[in-house]
Amino acid sequence: MEFTKYQGLGNDFILVDNRQSPTPLLSPEEAVKLCDRHFGIGADGVIFALPGEENSDYTMRIFNSDGSEPQMCGNGIRCLARFLAKLEGTETTGKSYRIHTLAGIIIPSLEAEGQVKVDMGTPFLLGKEIPTTLTPGEEKVINQSLDVENKSWSVTCVSMGNPHCITFVEDVAKIPLETIGPKFEHHPVFPERTNTEFIEVVRRDYLKMRVWERGAGITLACGTGACASVVAGVLTGNCDRLCTVELPGGCLIIEWSQKDNRLYMTGPAEAVFTGVFG
Repeated sequence: MEFTKYQGLGNDFILVDNRQSPTPLLSPEEAVKLCDRHFGIGADGVIFALPGEENSDYTMRIFNSDGSEPQMCGNGIRCLARFLAKLEGTETTGKSYRIHTLAGIIIPSLEAEGQVKVDMGTPFLLGKEIPTTLTPGEEKVINQSLDVENKSWSVTCVSMGNPHCITFVEDVAKIPLETIGPKFEHHPVFPERTNTEFIEVVRRDYLKMRVWERGAGITLACGTGACASVVAGVLTGNCDRLCTVELPGGCLIIEWSQKDNRLYMTGPAEAVFTGVFG
């Protein structure tokens, strides 16, 4: 089976051409083995390009490095758009795709110089939509107290089709992400676990972010997390609607449009190598 490895700001994925079948060609257990950085190819997840459904061009499925399946992945869908364009031989600026995901239809468009702009849709803000029990189901989760590691954190929660818990800190470099990240992810107030973002406000239009991804751990970037963090920043008065979000792997441009309430993410996606496994 052929594959191509892509990376978006260091968030790396194994891309598989699955267009001939609506079922992923690999099991979650096989994906775990391939994602192992010592005994496999090494990646944060395996992404499958499947036939379209529900009036879409293609369907995206992804297995994380731990075998779990997230609803969506922002960096991953940029890589998928580049992969599809290469498969089709249509790598032209302005080309867009309607991609069916477990979070709904997402539309990435190819931009110049390897950039991909993605219409990420509208954020979900109610407790029941995220989901979390931090507030009653019909209420937003803004600046709520959450006790983790004997400390009370002020958190804001947003869903981009997958759950995010965001907290603003003075210095993201001082956060012990490897120890505290799992405590947030598996906290009982998040019945489906959660991604966790720690944000440092450099300026109102520039944020620094570190992320613990549900099912993947520490990663160099998270597109849905960057979007959720800008939403949380606007809701808490910490940032503007158009922001550069600096992640360990590089920068994303995030805009939460006031006109249509949709989030637009622009960032790179790059092929690393192609190979065969089996």
